[in-house]
Amino acid sequence: MIRSWLDSPAFYFVVAAILVAIGVGTQVVVELPKRPQGDPSQIRSLADRDDLNLVFVVVDTLRSDRLGSYGYDRDTSPTLDAMARTGIKFQNVESQSSWTKESMASLWTGMYPRTTRVDHFSDSIPDEAVMPAEILKDAGFVTGGVYRNGWVMPNFGFGQGFDLYIRPHPRMRENQMQANSLLNRRVVGNDLDVTESAIEFIRSNRENRFFLYLHLMDVHQYLYDDASSLFGTGYSDIYDNSIHWVDRNFKALLVEMEELGIADRTVVVVASDHGEAFSEHGVEGHAKNLFREVQEVPLILYLPFFLEPGLDIRTTVANIDIWPTLLDLLGLPSLPGAEGRSLLPLIEAAAGGDESDAGDLATRPVFSQLNKVWGQPETVEQAQLVAVRDGPYRFVRLEPQGTRGLFNREEDPREIKNLGLTEPEKADELTALVKQFLEEAEPAWDSDVEVEISEMRLGQLRALGYSIPQLRNPKRKGEEGEEESGGEAEPEAP
Repeated sequence: MIRSWLDSPAFYFVVAAILVAIGVGTQVVVELPKRPQGDPSQIRSLADRDDLNLVFVVVDTLRSDRLGSYGYDRDTSPTLDAMARTGIKFQNVESQSSWTKESMASLWTGMYPRTTRVDHFSDSIPDEAVMPAEILKDAGFVTGGVYRNGWVMPNFGFGQGFDLYIRPHPRMRENQMQANSLLNRRVVGNDLDVTESAIEFIRSNRENRFFLYLHLMDVHQYLYDDASSLFGTGYSDIYDNSIHWVDRNFKALLVEMEELGIADRTVVVVASDHGEAFSEHGVEGHAKNLFREVQEVPLILYLPFFLEPGLDIRTTVANIDIWPTLLDLLGLPSLPGAEGRSLLPLIEAAAGGDESDAGDLATRPVFSQLNKVWGQPETVEQAQLVAVRDGPYRFVRLEPQGTRGLFNREEDPREIKNLGLTEPEKADELTALVKQFLEEAEPAWDSDVEVEISEMRLGQLRALGYSIPQLRNPKRKGEEGEEESGGEAEPEAP
């Protein structure tokens, strides 16, 4: 079917693109796809079905507290809020890094960065890694991926297991998109390109069992159209505008699923790789620290049936739990070596009214990491940030330098007051926990894989705001044959 998707008649694609553009470009209120009503007891039985599809959407740079369903007072996300209201929402989700490649390597493998060793701009996931798309393909799913972030290019190992893995070519638009001029970014295409490609893939594979991964970038790029210019022109306002624009893309995707009659046999998952800072701790953007604003991300499971009411889970979970959960949900083999856990026991405990019934899943610490010198030569002295969420606390330590911060999130939600001096015993306890976490690290694979990135590719990253030095060897292994449009990557916002 992938071949027929690529060879589909031009007029069919044009018609599909026009219909999607009309759906995204209007403000007509559309109800979510009609699905039968269900209850939590039916969640486990999904593993027995042989007709379920899976759509997994990563909204790059989306912090959870900017969504209405996570408590935001602006109407940035009516579609995502409705999905959360009738599905499963995890209120406290920790990303494993605030930089996309490091975070996504952990998300896909279910392993912490200490284990993947993918934390530098030249690192790659090796072929020996078993990725979720490979498990799904072996189970008979047609697998497709559409991405707009260069850090998840196939050259970095993220295309393993996909029948089709592409970055869509930008298409001409009647209405010019808007972007934050303060960022001075070169914007190529927008997420409507992804939405249109996704809908064509779904239409071509509606009779098959499929898995579709979408990686959206417009929130990262602060990109939106006139209809989503709702919240002002300040830096933070424009970020909210872009969320509203992406939310409308979700609506178009869900409406199409209803039109095709597959809403009642498709699981849709919404996640993010990291958040975005607005000077809460003196910096803007991401890939610089591990505080709440860049680490807390949404996770919404939209099931083939609606729950009334939906489940709102408060226990802290991690992005490394996502794929162990989804594979368990579908009754498929687990990820080898995963450090993340299936959250189905936590879902069942929440449905029963007491999340503590999930045992240590409800009390375990959750970690995140950031290689502070990810964009520098590997000869530069290491500076590894490690954070741990343990109960109400977030603890951040810089290795090997040893500087540390301790915050009580219940008393200080913005994580401003460092308790390292006033609660030294707790700081020492979490210092020991971080030390143990790092000492237990064992590489997941026999050898680390590095790729040589061409000077052209690095030039594109520098133009988008990355501070990456000139390389002596500008040739990239395996770059021949890479799609020309794959060079756009995630810029570090100023």
